[in-house]
Amino acid sequence: MPRERHWLLSFFIKTTLQLFPTLIGILLIMFIILKAIPGDAVDVMAGESGGASAASMALMREQYGLNLPAWQQFIHWISHIAQGNLGFSPRFNTPVTTLILSRLPATLLLMLAAQALALICGIICGVIMALFVGRWPDRWLSLFSLLLYSLPGFWIGLMLLVLFSVHLGWLPSSGNMTIGANYHGWDKFKDLLSHALLPVFSLASFFLAIYARLTRAAMLEIAHQDFVRTAHAKGISPLRVTVVHVLRCALIPVVTVSGMHIATLLSGAAVVETVFSWPGLGRLALDAVMARDVNILLGILLFSSLLVLLANFIVDLLHAWLDPRIVRN
Repeated sequence: MPRERHWLLSFFIKTTLQLFPTLIGILLIMFIILKAIPGDAVDVMAGESGGASAASMALMREQYGLNLPAWQQFIHWISHIAQGNLGFSPRFNTPVTTLILSRLPATLLLMLAAQALALICGIICGVIMALFVGRWPDRWLSLFSLLLYSLPGFWIGLMLLVLFSVHLGWLPSSGNMTIGANYHGWDKFKDLLSHALLPVFSLASFFLAIYARLTRAAMLEIAHQDFVRTAHAKGISPLRVTVVHVLRCALIPVVTVSGMHIATLLSGAAVVETVFSWPGLGRLALDAVMARDVNILLGILLFSSLLVLLANFIVDLLHAWLDPRIVRN
């Protein structure tokens, strides 16, 4: 236990020291790219209002700090972050922190549900494929995972939308709740579930296929290891050998890949949120791009980077739990 605490403390300190330069580097690169795009939020707002005088546009740029050189804008933004302030959105006339926190729960729900569905179903399919390798369950599930891997998530979402919402009318086609219904308790949960089913599966489909194939390959490789043959020779039940010895070791690469997919989940969520009109960070980022609202985009990028770093930290902890030798080394 003391060695485990020492490893955890040293890993936490190392991660924290790497966090700040990594975040600043990501934000700087993103800031430069956004500033290279012609126009700004004032130009977009002037175009939407049908025009504005040069004096009024200059006054708006001064009000929002857009008249300053780019390097000063970046330094001011970093100093505001240190104070817990992500700036102000000219497009939505609202603090960026308020906007992001209002959309963050919807995106987290979509991402966590999709990741959980992909992991659970993918691992179950991978185990079945490994246990029945070469037989019809393996062939059918391999074909199914190949289809999910090959088809884009947004296309799957559109087809599900046409089938279950347009033709059958079983599930709602957009949003994350029924507007004006004012549900509570169990009814609210059922309403949220009905809205989330299609976008969650659309986002999880690609990752489900990857986890299924990876679990199958890892289990087939581990099943021929010496320690597995030794476990069988000791008379341990096949179910216990499969779950405790083979599957536990096979989960290590699956956990590693799932941690690496957090950033991909975020980008995929943006597309799925657009298809299903899901009110999350993806749609907010799209609106911010169209409005040239740099503050919102940088705020979303900051939250996304922190989420990816947190996911990688959790993945390392799961590695230590699945294989305690990681802690002792």
